[in-house]
Amino acid sequence: MPKALYIAEKPSVAREFASALKISGGNRGGYVEDDNAVVTWCVGHLVTMSYPESYDARLKRWSLDTLPFIPDKFKYEVIKDVKKQFDIVSGLLNRPDVDTIYVCTDSGREGEYIYRLVEQMAGVHGKRRLRVWIDSQTEEEILRGIREAKDLSEYDNLSAAAYLRAKEDYLMGINFSRLLTLKYGQNISNFLHTRYTVLSVGRVMTCVLGMVVRREREIREFVKTPFYRVLAALNPGPGAFEAEWRVQEQSVWFGSPLLYKENGFKKKEDAQALIKALEQTQPFKAQVQSLERKKEKKNPPLLYNLAELQNECSKMFKISPDETLKIVQELYEKKMVTYPRTDARVLSSAVAKEIYKNISGLKSLSGLGDFAVQVLEEETYKNIAKTRYVNDKQITDHYAIIPTGQGLGSLKSLNSVKYGVYMTIVRRFLSIFFPPAVYEKVSVVCGLGREKLYASVKVLVEPGYMKVSGMGKKPADTLPGTAGQDEVFGGDSQNPEGDEDSQENKALLESIKKIKKGDMLDIGRIYIKEGETSPPKRYNSGSMILAMENAGQLIEDEELRAQIKGSGIGTSATRAEILKKLVTIKYLSLNKKTQVITPTQLGEMVFDVVDSSIHSLLEPKLTASWEKGLTYVAEGSITEEEYMVKLKHFIVSRTQGVLGLNNQYLVREKFNTAAHFYKKTSKKADKS
Repeated sequence: MPKALYIAEKPSVAREFASALKISGGNRGGYVEDDNAVVTWCVGHLVTMSYPESYDARLKRWSLDTLPFIPDKFKYEVIKDVKKQFDIVSGLLNRPDVDTIYVCTDSGREGEYIYRLVEQMAGVHGKRRLRVWIDSQTEEEILRGIREAKDLSEYDNLSAAAYLRAKEDYLMGINFSRLLTLKYGQNISNFLHTRYTVLSVGRVMTCVLGMVVRREREIREFVKTPFYRVLAALNPGPGAFEAEWRVQEQSVWFGSPLLYKENGFKKKEDAQALIKALEQTQPFKAQVQSLERKKEKKNPPLLYNLAELQNECSKMFKISPDETLKIVQELYEKKMVTYPRTDARVLSSAVAKEIYKNISGLKSLSGLGDFAVQVLEEETYKNIAKTRYVNDKQITDHYAIIPTGQGLGSLKSLNSVKYGVYMTIVRRFLSIFFPPAVYEKVSVVCGLGREKLYASVKVLVEPGYMKVSGMGKKPADTLPGTAGQDEVFGGDSQNPEGDEDSQENKALLESIKKIKKGDMLDIGRIYIKEGETSPPKRYNSGSMILAMENAGQLIEDEELRAQIKGSGIGTSATRAEILKKLVTIKYLSLNKKTQVITPTQLGEMVFDVVDSSIHSLLEPKLTASWEKGLTYVAEGSITEEEYMVKLKHFIVSRTQGVLGLNNQYLVREKFNTAAHFYKKTSKKADKS
C-alpha cells in the first residue's frame, strides 16, 4: 500500500506533525511510521557546500594565484556529524512504497533550501512532492497546511533564490576573505604583534561592521555645541506655566547669525541681552495673542515582525536579538505564537476572518484575559479587515507574529523573561482591537513687545489601546514566585509619551484652559536654560537589527519604516546570527547589560582594510540591493542566470582591483589613527 512521507526540519516539529496526523507508531530511530504514513526529520542542515579543495586539492593552500575562485558547477556534501540522519532520510525518500512526499521544513527560503539539498543529494526521482506552508504549529494549522499543500514546483523560484543566496555568501566569503587575508593579514598581525590574522569578510557581516565603525567615528569626531534658551514663568501662582522664546519675523533677532536654530543663542551673553531687552518692555506683561485647543489621536502601533520584536526586547529585557529569536522560536514550537521569522507587521485577510479564535483562546490568560473578553463582547474584531492591520500586499511568506490562543498550559514552564516576551506579543496583538489613545493639547502664543513666547501642554485624556499595551508604564507581566518587574523588564521602562498623563500636567491643562485671548499674564521671571548638542547614539542590539532591516537607516517612525520595507540588509531569519558572529569573531563588542554595540580594535582595522580595498562591501544600500535581487528571483522577475552574471562580474572586478593595489602604507596609517582610541584597552589587557 503506497504511503505518504512527511519531512520536517527538526525532530520537535516532526512530533507535532505526527501528533496532528494521529500517527501512533513508535520512534524507529530517525522516523516514526504507522500503516498510513511516515514522518521523518532533518536536524537543521544535513547538506552543505563543499570547500574549494574538493574541486582541486591545490586549492586548500591559500594563494593569490588561484583567485578568484568561481566553479562552473557547485559541489555539495553531506555534513559528517549528521550523516546517520541523512542516510535515514535518504532511504525513506527513495523507498518504493513512498509515493508522495510532503515537504514540511520551515516555511521560508532557508527551509526550502534545507529540503532541496537533501533531495538533490538523495537523488529522488518519480515522486509526487507537495509543499506544506504553515504559520503556526497548532494542530488546526498543520492539518490546513497539509490539506492545502501545493506542488513543490510552485516554489522553484524560491528554491533558486535560496541556492543563489548560498552561492553568493560562499563566493564572497571565500574569495574576499582569502584575498584580503593574503594582501593585508600580515600587516594586521605585525601591528597587533600576533602570529597571524585571518580576515573574515562577508556580504552582510562586513556591511554591519561598517555601520558600527562609522557610528563610532561619528561619535569621536562630534564636537559639543552649547546653546542658550530663554524661558519665562508666566501667570505665577497655582496656574504657573513655562513659555519659551522663539524668533519670528517681527523679532529684533530675526535672521541674526547669533542664533542657534529658532529658539536659542550660541553665546550666553546674547541670551542675557535678550532678557535685558524683554525686562525693559512696558507693560511688563505677556499678552495672549492666540490660543489653540485640539485633540490628537494616536493609533495602536502595527503588529510585531521579528525585527520590531527584537528591538523591543533589547530595550525591555536587555537581551540580544539572538536570544529573542530563540525565545520566540520556543514559543512557536509550544504552539503559543505564530511563525517568528517574518518581515510582515500585518495580518492577511484570510487570518482576519478567523481571528476571533486567537482572541477566544486568550480569555483565561491572567492579567490580559479581561481585555480579550471585552474585544469578543464588543465584537471590535469584526471590522479589523478594513484597518491598516490587515493588508495582503504587505505579506510575502508569513504574516505578523501574534499569539495563537493555544498552548497556554506551557506558561508554567516559562521563566520570567520568556513569559514577558510572550505577554509583550499578546499586548501588542490585543491593542489593535481597541480605540486610539486621545490627547488634549493646548498651545498658547504670548506677545511681549516685538517678541513672542510659546507654551503648550499635552495630556492623555482617553488611554484607549494604552490600557492594554501598557505604554508609559511598566507592565506587571511576572509569574508568581519569579523575579520582580524591574528585573524582568530590565529596570528601564520605556515611556514614549513622557509624563503627559501626570497629575501635574492635568492641573496645568485645566489652568491654561481658563486663559482667554487678550489676557495679560504676569511674568514671574525670565531666565536662561543652558543645553548642548548631543552626539549620535551608539547602536544597541535592537536598534542595530532595525537599522539592518531598513538598509542602514535607523528610522524611528514606524510608518516610514513600512514604506521602505523589503530593502533591508540580510533577512529576518539571519540578522541576529550575523550580529552574533561579529561578536564571536571579536570584530564587535556587545555589552550584555546595556546591549550597546561598539567595534573592537581588530574590527576597526578590518573596516579600514575593506574601506581601502573593496569599499562597496561597506555600503548598506548596495548590500540591500543584493537582497532585493534575491527577492526578484523568488518572485520570478529576474532569472537565476541573470543574477549569477552580475554576481560573477562583481567578484571578478573587485578581486582584480585589489590585486592591483599597493596601499599597505596608507592602510597602516589608518591603523595608527584608530589605535589611539584603544591604548587604554590594550594596557588593561596587558595587565590582566
